[in-house]
Amino acid sequence: MTGVRVLVRSGGLIAVDKPAGVLVVPGRQDKACMRQQLQESLGQPVWVVHRLDRDTTGVLLFALDAASHRTASLAFEAGEVRKTYLALVSPPLEGPQVVDVPLLPARRGRMRLAGEGEGGKPARTRLRPLERYLQGGLVEAEPLTGRTHQIRLHLQAAGSPLLVDPQYGRPVPLTEAALGGTGEGVVLARTPLHAARLVLPAGGGLPAVDVEVPLPDDMQRTLVLLRLTGPR
Repeated sequence: MTGVRVLVRSGGLIAVDKPAGVLVVPGRQDKACMRQQLQESLGQPVWVVHRLDRDTTGVLLFALDAASHRTASLAFEAGEVRKTYLALVSPPLEGPQVVDVPLLPARRGRMRLAGEGEGGKPARTRLRPLERYLQGGLVEAEPLTGRTHQIRLHLQAAGSPLLVDPQYGRPVPLTEAALGGTGEGVVLARTPLHAARLVLPAGGGLPAVDVEVPLPDDMQRTLVLLRLTGPR
């Protein structure tokens, strides 16, 4: 399938590997999107089951018919779907924790952490450090709720924000030299957040889905350079 990497097609569902820099559905100024690409490749309409941010990579699930879309969407709403993300952060996360901080809308499509007594939408994320180095680390993040920019903000709350995040205070792309290497070429220019695994239990006429996809090249290269800085 040209332009779209299909990870699994089962029953009325199809999971694809979303690259960075592509919206899931059309934006105000961007007409090209993952839904359109997949529809053109399949020659049929598809339904969006969930979304990933423009620069987030990894497992993205679509439905091939309205009934499958309804069933899968209800599973997401009921919290029956397990999503596991990988994130590159700095400084490294000290230890496993569950961040339970509500989120509130902010300007220009952003969100912010709610302060004490502000209310906001409940948001919980389970974080676990996988690798820790002098200049950063690899974190596994499991969102227990599905709020916009939840993982990014909860990593900030935990003291380990993403290495690059233009919307939340880290706009500068990272070069090899900045990561402990010797070259001046840019290694990482986007938010290093990757939807690594999605598990949907069988039910309502849908088969079980359990699909994984490895880190994309830019995150792999960044992790290699972080490893060279030595353990923390």
